[in-house]
Amino acid sequence: MTIDFDKMGGLVPAIIQDARTKNVLMLGFMNEEAYEKTRQTGKVTFWSRSRQTLWTKGETSGHFLDLVSMAIDCDNDTLLVKVIPHGPTCHTGTDSCWGEDNEPMPLHFLEELQDFIEKRHQEMPEGSYTTRLFHDGVNKMAQKLGEEALETVIEATNGSNDKLIYEASDMLYHLMVLLTSKGLRIDDVAEELQKRHDPNWDAQRRKAKANAK
Repeated sequence: MTIDFDKMGGLVPAIIQDARTKNVLMLGFMNEEAYEKTRQTGKVTFWSRSRQTLWTKGETSGHFLDLVSMAIDCDNDTLLVKVIPHGPTCHTGTDSCWGEDNEPMPLHFLEELQDFIEKRHQEMPEGSYTTRLFHDGVNKMAQKLGEEALETVIEATNGSNDKLIYEASDMLYHLMVLLTSKGLRIDDVAEELQKRHDPNWDAQRRKAKANAK
């Protein structure tokens, strides 16, 4: 799609979102020159309507916005710009221009971890524990997952909460490695759980089983 810079006299709104936390940080405007400079430099650049000039976010404060991706909306006149921020985004010193803290949600890290595991699976770098697990094969990966599950059960029944979290983390990590080896993601597990959350899920499952006979 081609960006329509003509609707607003040469400008388009650029919504800035943290690529990791998914939080919206600010709204700026880009003209075609700012857009191209952002693409070329990897640093988000806007058009200042008050000063009538280009400005790269962070050029004075050092709080740059590193570009991750840019997407155009369905009307071709608004950009969604995903970034990695370095420091506060707002000129007032807050994380966002709405005064909100840009705190990461721990659950979002699972997606980042899954991407990391998949990258290990593709590149298979030497010396990596994850690489070794893939080399060991599915049977040994499944055995390792079982061992971690058992250790989690032991800590749940006879250990401390801290140790339970530690062992449960090991178990989840090894589950994600096993899923990756089968071409699956933790997202697929989440999707299945989401289906089961539907009040009609059990009736639908029984119906599907009956039809399969």
